[in-house]
Amino acid sequence: MDSNNGTNNHAPMPVAFFGIAVGSLALAGAWRAAARVWTIPEAVPALLTASALVVWLAYLVAYGRKWLVQRDAAVAELRHPVQSSFAALVPVSTMLAAQAVQAYSRDFAIALFVIGAVSSLALGAYLQGRFWQGGRKPELITPAIYLPTVAPSFVAGTAAAGLGFTQLGMLFFGAGVFSWLAIESIVLHRAAVHEPLPEALRPSLGIQLAPPVVGGVSYLAMTHGVPDMFAYMLLGYGLYQALMLTRLVPWIRQTAFTPSYWAFSFGAAALPTMAIRMLERGATGPMVWIAPAAFVVANVVIGLMIAGTLRAIARGTLLPVSTPAAPANVTPLKDNVRSIERRAVAGSR
Repeated sequence: MDSNNGTNNHAPMPVAFFGIAVGSLALAGAWRAAARVWTIPEAVPALLTASALVVWLAYLVAYGRKWLVQRDAAVAELRHPVQSSFAALVPVSTMLAAQAVQAYSRDFAIALFVIGAVSSLALGAYLQGRFWQGGRKPELITPAIYLPTVAPSFVAGTAAAGLGFTQLGMLFFGAGVFSWLAIESIVLHRAAVHEPLPEALRPSLGIQLAPPVVGGVSYLAMTHGVPDMFAYMLLGYGLYQALMLTRLVPWIRQTAFTPSYWAFSFGAAALPTMAIRMLERGATGPMVWIAPAAFVVANVVIGLMIAGTLRAIARGTLLPVSTPAAPANVTPLKDNVRSIERRAVAGSR
């Protein structure tokens, strides 16, 4: 809660917190898929789905309140070159919610899908259009740039196919695939030739796991029969990304747990979901053990994130501490320096 005494003030809820809603909904989806293949009490995926929907609604209300009472902070976040990408998690979580409620109300699911798909297209065009205008510094390139285009496209493809709009789903899938391939080269180039990511941004590397397996879930939603070679290719690349991230965990964990670690959750839940659906469709061989192993690992990983989040809530450290605003009659030093520089340049002309 905010206080008026100027101490221990908390900043508004970051839009990146929607990663918690996305991870919760994705894990519930993995359990729904598992219940179709293995003997699991129906109450378990139903309870997880209901809990994830409550989390999503809570963050939706909190983010809506932010736009109503802390509009300047919301606008500043949407203009930020890194934080703005996480705004795409709002429509992504909405479309995941559409998949979650589809079994209970098709009409409601369609309404949520339309809202999520339309808003993701508008937001994606805005953010990606800004990216195309150039001027972004290399140190501000993180895997978060997948979020405005790749994640919404794949999730929209899955949701559309699940609702029977398969051709529409194919269009979204195509947008996701080619956006992913183009963006990955940028992310890899930045990682290879520029300074390492700052410690606070390293958990965003967890997003790297998501494209192949979230895309794989989307691909399976639009195809039928025994999984083909392309499905195995997507899963194979997802498994390789998981191996790479496992190798990087000690480097990433140099910073203490924060909600930014939920960046791992979407890919962690989508990987077993894809493997389970392949098993459901008749896949054999390695899939017989990959699916249950990935499912167990996903539950452990996301379980640790839930525990860390609950611990942060109990300690009152979940929200970042806000930086006190400078008095109206005080100009920040950085602005003074920039003003001096501008005047010097103008005087030399």
